[in-house]
Amino acid sequence: MIYTITANPSIDYVLQLRQLTLGEVNRTETDIKLPGGKGINVSRILQQLGLESVAWGFVGGSTGDMFQALLANHQVKTDFVSVAGDTRINVKVKATDEETEINGQGPAISATEKKALLNKVQQVTKGDVVIMSGSLPPQLDNNFYLEIAKIVIAQGAEFVIDTTGQALLDTLPLHPLVIKPNHHELAELFQTNFQDTQDIINAARKLLDQGAQHALVSMAGAGALLVTKNHAYQCNAPKDIVKNSVGAGDSMIAGFVGTLMQTQDPIESFHQGAACGSATAFSEDLATSAKIKEVYQKITVTKIQ
Repeated sequence: MIYTITANPSIDYVLQLRQLTLGEVNRTETDIKLPGGKGINVSRILQQLGLESVAWGFVGGSTGDMFQALLANHQVKTDFVSVAGDTRINVKVKATDEETEINGQGPAISATEKKALLNKVQQVTKGDVVIMSGSLPPQLDNNFYLEIAKIVIAQGAEFVIDTTGQALLDTLPLHPLVIKPNHHELAELFQTNFQDTQDIINAARKLLDQGAQHALVSMAGAGALLVTKNHAYQCNAPKDIVKNSVGAGDSMIAGFVGTLMQTQDPIESFHQGAACGSATAFSEDLATSAKIKEVYQKITVTKIQ
């Protein structure tokens, strides 16, 4: 089973305007409310791929009820911890080819609520994968993901972490199944600038040397890299109209992890992950299975090292 953890889920209120004028009344052309959060995105893409997952996280208040109702439309299995605070609302304004985001802080999580989620993680067994991603709500420090990773490993399962900075580095000795920094985040980790693809590969391999099993590095218009202990592979960025900046990285993780669990083939998993990521970028919301299949045919994976 795949479990996704979204510690700070949200209702994403997406507003489409022809033009945004600050200090004046603006009227939307369209608006939509979506269940948001990086782990939620992973679960939604897994569902499109025909793979089951269970979404864990903290949900509370009347906004939490709305969030769960929105998520129910996507047939994702959930097992949330109910909290006293309200699930946050994130506002995303799309106007004149630009997107402005105003993200809520999220509910403060009590020690009891935190323990309730950690107790759920105790249920995992060998063969399971836990995917952790996204920002943390108040009262949860950067050790939260490390705590979860330690439980997962103790239970004989695997984990995936999609975060950056010290929170990522701290989990590497526990051998995450895959990490997914983009090339900018990877450069920041080592406080450097990359001159070419080889520099990126060398940096990714340093993270493998510290314990990661696979490194996915997204590079926007230059495609993406898969770096393993012995080889490096690159895929192209297919051409289409980019409509969505939210969820592409989460979609890539879903495609990679879901396929790897089925096939144990990292190259095919990379191909599918890249297809999922690009398909979401080319969609108004997250990708559908039909869009993923279409984009898959436009992607080529090449061994470069």
